Amino acid sequence: MPGPTRRRKYHHGITTEKKKYRTKRRTRDIDLIVEDLEIPEKRIKLENRPVDLDLPGGGQFYCIHCARHFINEQSLDEHKRSKGHKKRVKDTQEVPYSIEESERAGGLGTYIPPPASRIVKTSMEVESETTIA
Repeated sequence: MPGPTRRRKYHHGITTEKKKYRTKRRTRDIDLIVEDLEIPEKRIKLENRPVDLDLPGGGQFYCIHCARHFINEQSLDEHKRSKGHKKRVKDTQEVPYSIEESERAGGLGTYIPPPASRIVKTSMEVESETTIA
């Protein structure tokens, strides 16, 4: 007597297809985080949030690069020493892929390769610029 039919597994062994459908631990995309880092008003707003009791730690301990909230300052400091945070910081230092770049690469205009990296200012440098100006 035949047993149950074998379940068909699509995209077996193709990790890029598997990761595309996993949304449980999805975080903000790099281009959105780069936008938050480049605009000083957004960065200051994210660093100085009002207390929100629905968020971990009242929303006071936030990592902009990873878009994560932490329960206290100690866990935020431990996170900043972690491999995942350092990788995310490195990813945000690269220039994000833009629509204009894709159009130039596709033949609409002359292709200009983007710069290899850009300089990200720390929150202390942003504060000093706003107080001087």
